[in-house]
Amino acid sequence: MDPKTRERIENLLKEHNTFLFMKGTPQFPQCGFSARAAAILNELNIPFGSFNVLEDEDMRQGIKDYGQWPTIPQLYYNGELVGGSDIMMEMYESGELKDLIK
Repeated sequence: MDPKTRERIENLLKEHNTFLFMKGTPQFPQCGFSARAAAILNELNIPFGSFNVLEDEDMRQGIKDYGQWPTIPQLYYNGELVGGSDIMMEMYESGELKDLIK
């Protein structure tokens, strides 16, 4: 991964406790999985930062390499990868996501 892309990712994660790399924006998601991920965070009233990977190909590939996770969206909490929308949904339904991010 390009060191500049890594630095950009790390800076975003430092700026926000909860951060979602997604396709589109929370207001206008561009895929169903990103829409579901943003909706879960909004339902739990969790403030979060986000980045639209569709606007930057380096970041789109970079976040996959950074988290060693092949799909987007990707949720990070305190700089650590939580997972994608399926994992978020499971954690939401079990109450684990709310307990993790207080």
